[in-house]
Amino acid sequence: MIKVLVCDDDQTLRLAVKNTLETTGHFQVDEAFDGINALEKVKAGMYNMVILDVDMPRMNGLKALSAIKDHDPSMVAIVMTAYANINDAVQAVKDGAYNYISKPIKGDELVALVNKALTAYNLISEVVASAPQLATEEGRKIIGSNQQMRKVFHIINRLSKVDTPVLIRGSSGTGKELVARAIHMNSAHKEGKFVAINCSAIPENLFESELFGHEKGAFTGAEQRKIGKFQYAEGGTLFLDELGDMPVMMQVKLLRVLQEKAFTPVGANRDIDTNVRIIAATNRPLEQMIKDGRFREDLYYRMNVMPIFLPSLSERRDDLEQLVNNFVYKFNKKQSKKIVGVTPEAMTLLKKYDWPGNIRELENVIEHAFILEEGTHLTIRSLPESFLLATGVELSAANLNVKNFADQDEEDDSMGLDDADDISVEVRDIVSISGESLDFNKHKEAFEREFIVKALKMFKGRINQTALHANIPKKTLLRKIEKYGIIAKDYAD
Repeated sequence: MIKVLVCDDDQTLRLAVKNTLETTGHFQVDEAFDGINALEKVKAGMYNMVILDVDMPRMNGLKALSAIKDHDPSMVAIVMTAYANINDAVQAVKDGAYNYISKPIKGDELVALVNKALTAYNLISEVVASAPQLATEEGRKIIGSNQQMRKVFHIINRLSKVDTPVLIRGSSGTGKELVARAIHMNSAHKEGKFVAINCSAIPENLFESELFGHEKGAFTGAEQRKIGKFQYAEGGTLFLDELGDMPVMMQVKLLRVLQEKAFTPVGANRDIDTNVRIIAATNRPLEQMIKDGRFREDLYYRMNVMPIFLPSLSERRDDLEQLVNNFVYKFNKKQSKKIVGVTPEAMTLLKKYDWPGNIRELENVIEHAFILEEGTHLTIRSLPESFLLATGVELSAANLNVKNFADQDEEDDSMGLDDADDISVEVRDIVSISGESLDFNKHKEAFEREFIVKALKMFKGRINQTALHANIPKKTLLRKIEKYGIIAKDYAD
């Protein structure tokens, strides 16, 4: 249940707001009669949102908002005001309120605004003290509780209130685009589009046209006028991913846009004013690139006013369990499953791994496990083979590792294994056995058959899909199906 505090000295209006929100079935609403009373309740309780009137006795809404934000910077706030006091409401937004709504309050407009505000912030106040997370659109979250991530959240909150360019640094897979979207969704540009462009994916000769557009006949093949990304993102945010891959000549043109707030389409003789927030990201060593002449120093200083450095997952292992739980929640919704969590053995392996692909790699591993797992918990047997090989899984009772099985496979052709691709089934299942014999020959075929049946059920008997997602070569899968007398079509819709 989402907890909301509504503050107004008009009891009738408070009750109207309370009834409107509680009727939806999603909100629990408390009341405060002025700013001081609201601040006392915020300090004493836990609220997802506060809705404040501007004009109140003892402490008005603007002062109350400032005090509440000092106490809890993550608090979502909406201000209510009469039309004559719109300037105060605008000031409140500048001071950290999400938005304002004019009196008289219309129920449908209020509910829509509240839902939009909560989508943007995603209830960050619930977890800021123990495990902060900052939401972007579509339910995606930036999650973390260690000191480095708390610093990131603080900088995001600061940058959301200003219009300066932003440079996000970090390795691939650390969530740079999520940070960019979070800044956008909590900024003055939130009503505009968020337009992302990957600088490494654009041919150099098309870069200028892609960003600034072109006029008809501007160059060979320009058969019609084209709108560039700057015009498309007008009023919103343009995210330049992989900024370090931008050609030097385009760096010069981007610097001009940042300085003059205007650009010229290719083939045009006029400038176009622009109101676009620029956020860029890179995993490149820009400082060295400047020395090598591959990145402009003036653009670097223009973008690097308040950089955000995202730590790798290996530097924030204490966040891993929370990240895993978040992905479990996500894939339960996506795949309509009811996985409760991860077994302690599997979690131990996940924490042991170095995660060179960072959060993106972790998400892929959990999604893979979801595809294979039919129980209530993700187990070692459902983790990808490549992950198990990388972690050097040890089989406790026999004190064997994955390489031992590969060696045994080369020595014993009678088992019918093609190569290490066939090892994954045995390793996953044998590792998860507790208190049973770890005799490889005894369990191998039973494990293989069970694994293949589960995979066929998951993909409705489709051979190609089963082979692809279960990491089994198609020819191997067909041979095993024949060997064990499995009829794939029995598992079709």
